[in-house]
Amino acid sequence: MTAYRYRALNPEGKLVKGVLEGDSERQVRMQLRGQKLRPVDVGEAVNSRIGGGSFRLGNLFNRISTGDLALITRQLATLVDSNLPLDEALQAAASQSRSGRIKGMLLQVRSRVAEGHTLAYAMGEFPQVFSEMYRAMVNAGEHAGFLGPVLQQLADYTEQRQYAGQKLKMAMIYPFILIGVAVAVVLLLMIFVVPKLVGIFAQSHQELPALTKGLISTSDFFQQYGGWLVLGVFALWLIARQLLKNPSRRKRWHRFLLALPGISRLLIAMDTARFASTLSILMASGVPLLDSLRIAGQVLTNLVLRQESETVAERVAEGASLNRALQQSGRFPPMMVHMVASGETSGELELMLERSATNQERELEMTLGTMMGLFEPLMVVFMGGMVLTIVLAILLPIFNLNTMVN
Repeated sequence: MTAYRYRALNPEGKLVKGVLEGDSERQVRMQLRGQKLRPVDVGEAVNSRIGGGSFRLGNLFNRISTGDLALITRQLATLVDSNLPLDEALQAAASQSRSGRIKGMLLQVRSRVAEGHTLAYAMGEFPQVFSEMYRAMVNAGEHAGFLGPVLQQLADYTEQRQYAGQKLKMAMIYPFILIGVAVAVVLLLMIFVVPKLVGIFAQSHQELPALTKGLISTSDFFQQYGGWLVLGVFALWLIARQLLKNPSRRKRWHRFLLALPGISRLLIAMDTARFASTLSILMASGVPLLDSLRIAGQVLTNLVLRQESETVAERVAEGASLNRALQQSGRFPPMMVHMVASGETSGELELMLERSATNQERELEMTLGTMMGLFEPLMVVFMGGMVLTIVLAILLPIFNLNTMVN
């Protein structure tokens, strides 16, 4: 059976949308009429092949949120663990989804499974939703006969990613609000307030202090070129974004970021923690080490680190131990290298990788907390300094006038 999207009119004449399974469009139209709906448009939810090629419309399927993916994975894990057949588990998960897009995707996956394909293969129709790591774990679980526990691990991993992402976003909201307020206050003062206050000094024909002259010049600049300045910044951002689409330029940019003190430490901690966590969960699911290294390397967002992970995989394939390959790279944290060495010696590599990821995430959280704690008072000091400068630039000519009168 195939999943079909439909649009139909209900008895009140309102347009409704949804997804149904059927052997053909005609059968789906009959189902709709049986539900007292008048079909307007019926079509396949996903056309797996167009023309003679193997174009997958699933490639155009937008990414779903991490929360939705975690919910889907947890539902499937629970249903599979309860010994429900896989196609029925997918049907139940689809029926519980409130999103038509997600429902259509799950029904299409179920159709592929019902045709005899593996779950990992069916999920391959939607590479933007189910990553290579996700599919590799599902494939390993299916072949080993432990699909339920593997899905539970995936659900835990996805929920942890969602939790970490939310914490990072919440930590960044307040600083961005502070920066926005600071910039807005300064611009409003320079464009609307300062010209009116300093206009009286133009009629006095007295020599103005250098600070006041600078304030007036800055105010005039923002009045005349403020709009162009905003457009210029936006244009530079678009140009930089377009230039960074080139892999070689993006790689040079990433290498530059790794050379910056402070920032490089944060970037390495974020990426290597994700790398260690992914490698741990892949190996615990039965994926071979070399395949795990190749897949885990794809989660690294920094292209320089990603290339280093490929070099590590090559050295391991040549017979080197994982800890020696990581150490020779020089890009991975020493603590991670030591814990990997301990895991290889004790035979608990997956556990030590998981602990390494946890330690790095905890250290990253503490570092971000410290930086945010320092950033907030610095922004307050910056705003206070800007306002004080403007006030002094306005008061100094007034003090000079009072001195001349006396």
